[in-house]
Amino acid sequence: MRYPKFLTQGGTIGFPAPSFGCATEPYLSGFENARKKFAALGYRTVPGPNCYESAGVGISNTPEKCGAEVMEMFDREDVDCLISCGGGELMCEILPCVDFGKLAEMEPKWFMGYSDNTNLTFLLATLADTASVYGPCAAAFGMEPWHESLEAALGILTGERLTVHSYGLWEKESLKDEEHPLAPYHVTEPLKQRCFVGKEEVCFAESGKDSDSEEKEAAAGFAVEAGFGRAGNTTVRSEPLRFSGRLLGGCLDCLANLSGTRFDRTGEFVERYREDGIIWFLEACDLNVFAIRRALWQLEETGWFRHVRGFLIGRALNGGEIMGLDVYSAVLETAGRKGVPVIMDVDLGHLPPMMPLIVGSLADVEVSGNRIEIRQVLL
Repeated sequence: MRYPKFLTQGGTIGFPAPSFGCATEPYLSGFENARKKFAALGYRTVPGPNCYESAGVGISNTPEKCGAEVMEMFDREDVDCLISCGGGELMCEILPCVDFGKLAEMEPKWFMGYSDNTNLTFLLATLADTASVYGPCAAAFGMEPWHESLEAALGILTGERLTVHSYGLWEKESLKDEEHPLAPYHVTEPLKQRCFVGKEEVCFAESGKDSDSEEKEAAAGFAVEAGFGRAGNTTVRSEPLRFSGRLLGGCLDCLANLSGTRFDRTGEFVERYREDGIIWFLEACDLNVFAIRRALWQLEETGWFRHVRGFLIGRALNGGEIMGLDVYSAVLETAGRKGVPVIMDVDLGHLPPMMPLIVGSLADVEVSGNRIEIRQVLL
């Protein structure tokens, strides 16, 4: 796995727009303020040629121009790392215009983005053996003040913060709009991670309590209330749950779309790193619970989940229950059969804040109750 050089003080951040650009509000004002904030921190900023464009369908410009911009920004010697302008809808269409073989031969650069940018963060790892960052896009850095997760994302790019953790509260409804483009995350909802090993739910006893008495009863009651039936399906642990592997994943909407295409060499990747094992981190945007279940079935049947060591599942943006199927059952139908840890409702994806994750890195994960810590190692 190739790891780019870290961003140094006085370095230059480039902003390509392989998906949406920053042409409209609230993204335009957010992006402009982000550039000011980066400048105040001592960094130069260079917008890509499509940064302020909105000429494309679901992306900033034509697929040909977006693909050309990606190649140009990776090749520029005066740009040290890249943060995508935004997510979008049809970034997959630029892929025939991106030369991943050439990217694998270039000096690597950090590229950061999420959602539709999975088309690049994921393929940089699987096609070019180059690490990337699944993290916030450019306009988010314009919020006032920064949420801790934004500081963590910049810390990844500078190499100052490779260990990330959960944040405690998350945003259910954003306050950012055209009139309030710099609004910070509106974090009002308490984090409630759920932890499974296989299909059995794991709850964590508080230190000093008897895990065979009142704590176990409380955990079992929670599992029944949440729809997981018998108390026998719940295990209480007094120690944190720990597992390790190489991080791979992104937005499930995009990953299912890539599966089986000529850009899909995921099977080769997981075989190449079989000794490390894979920790899959996944989150969904447009997919409802049935589409999530179908997508996971597809990836399993394509062989992506061989050598899996664990799953980190972000809050689904459209994960409401349908016909008795909730998001937990949708995920566990496939992930639960692998017999590995499955951590649900993780700070990851479209319901911020999100922990920035280095795609392709080795990771040591520790989970205890609502607390998760991920130590990322560049080996």
